[in-house]
Amino acid sequence: QVHLVESGGGLVQAGGSLRLSCAASGRTSRIYTMGWFRQAPGKERERVTAISWSGSSTYYSDSVKGRFTISRDNAKNTVYLQMNSLKPEDTAVYYCAAVNSQDTGPTRSTRWPHWGQGTQVTVSS
Repeated sequence: QVHLVESGGGLVQAGGSLRLSCAASGRTSRIYTMGWFRQAPGKERERVTAISWSGSSTYYSDSVKGRFTISRDNAKNTVYLQMNSLKPEDTAVYYCAAVNSQDTGPTRSTRWPHWGQGTQVTVSS
């Protein structure tokens, strides 16, 4: 089992930046793709970005491409999400997730078995 804990959410004005962190513990010796999903009120959970275990492959949704950057430090079992040029529509609960995969993992959230508790990101206009 993999235990994930997110941190770094908060309230920021439009155009600002936030950095989320996700610390993994447990069976981290397996190869895990890490991802960030978000869910706004009344909307489905959507995959925002993902990174392969080696870091050589990344995925970004069109809505965040060029503004968000995912990275990972396997020595610290931590994945990061740097969010720049934030917009009010980025407001959501952001979840860290992990899946045993060789690339950037599946699109559907239901196929990711390991989840953090979520952290709220609110962008004011």
